[in-house]
Amino acid sequence: MSGIWLPGSALTISLLLIGAFFSKKRIDSHEVNIYSYILIINFLFSINALIGYILSKTIGIRDLIAVIQKFHLSLLVVIAACLFCYMLSIINDMKSKYARSIKIVRIITIIIICFVLLCPVKVINYGEILDVGGISYQVAMIGILLYFAGIVISNIHYFIHNKNHKKNLPFIILTLLFVIAFILRFYYPEIITETYCVSFALLVMYFTIENPDVKMLEKMELAKNEADKANRAKSDFLSSMSHEIRTPLNAIVGFSEMIKESDNLDEIHEDADDVIKASKTLLEIVNGILDISKIEAGKLEIINSPYNSKDLFNEVANLMKPKMNEKALDFQIEIAEDIPTTLYGDHSNIKKVITNILSNAYKYTEQGFVKYEVRCINNQNVSRIIISVEDSGRGIKKENIDKLFTKFQRLSEDKNTTIEGTGLGLAITKQIVELMGGKVIVQSVYGSGSKFTIILDQRIEKVEVKEKKTEIDENIDLTNKNILIVDDNSLNLKVATKLIDKYNAIIDTADSGFSCIDKIKSGNKYDLILLDDMMPKMSGVETLKKLKEIPNFNTPVVVLTANAITGMREKYLSEGFDNYLAKPINKDELLKVLVRYLIDQDRTIDFGDLPKEIYEIGNNDEIDIAQPTTNEENSNEEEVEELKKEDNEKSPIDYLKENHIDIDKAIELLGDIDIYNDTLKEFIDNSSKRKTKLDEYIKTNDMDNYSIEVHSLKSDSKYLGFTSLAGIAFEHETKSKENDLKYVKDNYNDLVKELDKMIDISNKYIEM
Repeated sequence: MSGIWLPGSALTISLLLIGAFFSKKRIDSHEVNIYSYILIINFLFSINALIGYILSKTIGIRDLIAVIQKFHLSLLVVIAACLFCYMLSIINDMKSKYARSIKIVRIITIIIICFVLLCPVKVINYGEILDVGGISYQVAMIGILLYFAGIVISNIHYFIHNKNHKKNLPFIILTLLFVIAFILRFYYPEIITETYCVSFALLVMYFTIENPDVKMLEKMELAKNEADKANRAKSDFLSSMSHEIRTPLNAIVGFSEMIKESDNLDEIHEDADDVIKASKTLLEIVNGILDISKIEAGKLEIINSPYNSKDLFNEVANLMKPKMNEKALDFQIEIAEDIPTTLYGDHSNIKKVITNILSNAYKYTEQGFVKYEVRCINNQNVSRIIISVEDSGRGIKKENIDKLFTKFQRLSEDKNTTIEGTGLGLAITKQIVELMGGKVIVQSVYGSGSKFTIILDQRIEKVEVKEKKTEIDENIDLTNKNILIVDDNSLNLKVATKLIDKYNAIIDTADSGFSCIDKIKSGNKYDLILLDDMMPKMSGVETLKKLKEIPNFNTPVVVLTANAITGMREKYLSEGFDNYLAKPINKDELLKVLVRYLIDQDRTIDFGDLPKEIYEIGNNDEIDIAQPTTNEENSNEEEVEELKKEDNEKSPIDYLKENHIDIDKAIELLGDIDIYNDTLKEFIDNSSKRKTKLDEYIKTNDMDNYSIEVHSLKSDSKYLGFTSLAGIAFEHETKSKENDLKYVKDNYNDLVKELDKMIDISNKYIEM
């Protein structure tokens, strides 16, 4: 029984491999799956060899030995076939080709095994061991040699075409072992070597196959590559943004300097027109970026409601007519009569996509026509709206049509040097249309023109939509109405008080959330609370939660905040506030709130959503709704004129304007010049205390309180028309909230310098 050690060792190795391989998580790949099959087959192969050796040494029944040896040969053929398939799996990346190869190998293997099992076998006596020969043995050897030749060829191919030769190692070792085994069997036929050769080769192969640890590293590498791509995309985005934003900004700065230096009124008007155009371009870019950001963040919602279709389509046409007239384009409008009057859908986004397509046609058409056509196909309660915009512009090359809807992609840049924009319009259009379940189709002939078609399905509504216009009387009387204003900034308290004071309300103030809670707990009753959110120690949100815990508290609470970014209104409403007012407080929006909560006791009037601009960073100055000129505004103009007459050489107002202080906007926000002057004095009086606080927070690295203080400074600056200081304070607020201590400290001197400059200008103005 001395020859048992080789098949016994093979069985031991096989058991260890099966335990190690199947006890841990495996990767689902062709390579790993085939290896698992080989392990199982080799285990059976090793057991069969061991049983055959023991029986031939003990019982020696020839017919039984013949059956065992046929099974032994069949398993060896299957192992050879699997090893060949394994090599195919690691060199063949084409799944379909690999699948065909496996089918062929499977068919050939079945045929060989059938011959091995059916053909006669000859039992040969090698001393004490019984072995086999004959036709069955010869067929098996032919099949094994055939697969072995395939393995050798595959190994050579893999070795030539791959730098990593780790996977060749098991087959090189297997080849060497079989050569040694062949020599040993020739001289010592009683020694069983093939099971040990296969098991040892599989042991080496175990360390070359893909395993979870290797796969994890590959996934990490893939994640790293994806992160690098994202960083490159971010860099490209910032590069494009920098270029696109700087272009209109440079125009604004340049033309503004020319206005300042020019004495010719006609030139000033012309330059002012250019400033307005550049400003509109800049606003369009910023709005586009915000739109695409909301879409990609999944925050753009499709809000469906009934709308008057013909009013919508005609309104877009009327908005575009002045632009088309600028270029003397033939603007053709065709809106089908059979379009249902009332449809159900997201009319706001439909208007946006039509405007984007028409604006694109206008930009790229220098002469000729732009045709705007709306048609429909009605089927029961659904109307398929087909909106097409055709132009006689430059057209688009066929190979560039797919690039149309890529962000920051503008085609034929060599021809587009005079055209402003980021290329976001069409990207936004496509994504919005797809969010609404529609399609955008582009047809174009380069050099002749283009046609964009939008297809949307809208539900037909039977009830006609009538526009409701609610006019609010500005001469309201709030006598006996108690209002509590809560703000840690004394200037903000003063401004809000003056804005409300003219309505005869009883106004109380609190400089913190704690003070507000104390007043309520002390039994003070209020009809309305205006509560600032960003306050030290206890924010407005935290204050509201404490108020809600007080028994029988049911006073409406409106949040005051300068956080006019996307989604903030919804956030504050979800926190429990009754409404939202952006700072600087807009008189018209304040009036709506006062009317809603203090005049209309049933609170059933729907004033609609707040302007979208208040949710967008940097657009706080754009939230005003255009209103007819009032007597109050005329009186403000008269006051300004009187101040100018008092000093023919240089009026105080002119002095402020020369120093780039937006006094007109400030008076518009505050109401009149007297309130402005009082507010400015308050700002000057508090400036020393404010600078002391800022210095202290910088020295102690207290970014939480620093952000609150610069937030307050930003708000004050907007009220007073200190545009530059407001912008710097906003940057410091943003960076301090991000805990970017380096930025804050590196740029702190710029903030203080601008603050000192405004204080100096303000002091000189007060003395005039």
